Amino acid sequence: MNENIIHALGMMGQGMLGIFVVLGLIAGLVALMQKFENRKK
Repeated sequence: MNENIIHALGMMGQGMLGIFVVLGLIAGLVALMQKFENRKK
């Protein structure tokens, strides 16, 4: 039972890390798009 909990926590941690990485990439893309938008004006 203890091994299952540790395994589940590991999987949950990987999922959360993946979500944060994707959110970081999206935030970076938005920042880049804003820079290009400001140059056009």
